[in-house]
Amino acid sequence: MSGWSAPTRDTLFVLNDVLNVSECDLPGYDMLDAETVQAVVEGMGRFCGEVLAPLNPVSDAQGCTRHADGSVTTPEGFTDAYAQLVESGWNTLAASAEYGGQGMPHVLGTVLEEYMNSACASFMMYPGIVGGATSTIISAGTDELKDMYVPRIISGEWLATMALTEGHAGTDLGLMRTKAEPQGDGMYAISGEKIFISGGEHDLTENIVHLVLARLPDAPAGSRGISLFLVPKIMPDGTRNSVSCASIEHKMGLNGSATCVMNFDGAKGWLLGQEHGGLAAMFIMMNAARLAVGVQGLAHAEHAYQRASAYALERKQGRAMGKRSDPSAPADSLLVHPDVRRMLLDVRGFAEGFRALVLWTAMEIDRAHGAATPEERQEADALVSFLTPVIKAYGSDCGFESAVAMQQVLGGHGYVKEWGMEQIVRDARIAMIYEGANGVQALDLAGRKLAKDGGQVAMRFAALVEADLAGAPACIADPMRAALADASASAQAMLGQAAEDPNALGAGSYAFMQLIGLLAVGWMWVRMVKAVEGRDDDFAAAKRVTARHYAENALPLTASLRSRVQAGADNLMALPEEAFVRS
Repeated sequence: MSGWSAPTRDTLFVLNDVLNVSECDLPGYDMLDAETVQAVVEGMGRFCGEVLAPLNPVSDAQGCTRHADGSVTTPEGFTDAYAQLVESGWNTLAASAEYGGQGMPHVLGTVLEEYMNSACASFMMYPGIVGGATSTIISAGTDELKDMYVPRIISGEWLATMALTEGHAGTDLGLMRTKAEPQGDGMYAISGEKIFISGGEHDLTENIVHLVLARLPDAPAGSRGISLFLVPKIMPDGTRNSVSCASIEHKMGLNGSATCVMNFDGAKGWLLGQEHGGLAAMFIMMNAARLAVGVQGLAHAEHAYQRASAYALERKQGRAMGKRSDPSAPADSLLVHPDVRRMLLDVRGFAEGFRALVLWTAMEIDRAHGAATPEERQEADALVSFLTPVIKAYGSDCGFESAVAMQQVLGGHGYVKEWGMEQIVRDARIAMIYEGANGVQALDLAGRKLAKDGGQVAMRFAALVEADLAGAPACIADPMRAALADASASAQAMLGQAAEDPNALGAGSYAFMQLIGLLAVGWMWVRMVKAVEGRDDDFAAAKRVTARHYAENALPLTASLRSRVQAGADNLMALPEEAFVRS
């Protein structure tokens, strides 16, 4: 049975026909003529399919090994694949040209993220943080630090981590205890233990640059007292810093990614940004990571769909409804069964729509950095900020749910390791937890992105959606208008309830996040259906069928989500805390 291959045709359709990247006047987009885009996308697909995809089962079976000296060995083939990645230059594709990158638009870098995550998610965990880390150093570091570290991280000579979490302090970073003592020479001694550090130690690069949150001696309590520090494994003079891997977590999935407990024993580092301003600096990296996690959800869904659809075509099981009276009729493929098609179209509807959404958002990131006027840049940045928690949470939720649904298509074989599907389920599960659990993302959407400005950005987003409904087929335009009405009513309900009950935002936030996710993906289906208008080829026909399935099966869920939002917090908060524990 086939595994995964890069969905280049669908990617090119989104880039060329839906987003029209070659017609965009943003900086760097003059490089994106149709021939270049095709060559780059197909080249990325070949690299990921030929070099990374074969490592996926190996990474799961072998995992990482920590040795007695604290060093870590990655699965067989990882070091060679990483060397090929660096040699090919794919890792520098969308990185800043000022620091040695190729300076291509972020929208192409997002394509590469999807393909690498689909091919081998564990491998992608090592270079996956590079964009966020270098953006943070560029934004908050001194010129000396930028010149010393950013080019080497971008080139792939070194890799980076973000060391935030502590055993007693997960999402609540204000509880952290790691200390930073000024040394009087512009450096700091960092002491503390961090957990869940992806790529904290490995054998892919000699140096690893840790971005570490810690407290200065005079730091105020809570999150206002956090500072951010750059702490390298190897110091500029070649000596080993006092940072080490104490252990590797034994996880449910992503076995090829070294998730480390890291000890900082007076490790030397430099301050990034202002004292006590670490949270603001860290969110540059965190927001990039959250968008990347949404792309992981897409990648898991796409990989699972490919495996399940191939299996359904090959597997002979049962007979079509009209043949059941004839016991001599040969068994049919699973694809004659409506319920199997339902599951496949559910996942296809999410994956293809969400791919368009993350690539549209990537273009908005390019616009936020390169648009001609401050107003355009601010508008794009506001839209990206609004959608970031949705992309992270809705994307990772649906990525996991898609993997489980595709496991169901395989039946018992989906539960067996040899078929590869249960690995996708296990690998996808963590995305709903890390970089801020999805409940936190939903609360961010409701409490910060919606309530902060009274829903102004949300209304601008809704206006973009509404504008694209003009001229769209009624079979999707009408359900989208109903979904828009549900979103508006839900937002108004939460804002109104919150004025009297602060728990209302938290009570309705998850359903609201899911509603906006459904709406945003539906918006992309509207744009895709309009992009194939007048075409009668098989590709266009499949788009119309999938769009109608999404409209008829996914969009009606917004009504129930609206009801959940409007229910408020009264009943949720009614039980006393001790009543939740079985006596």
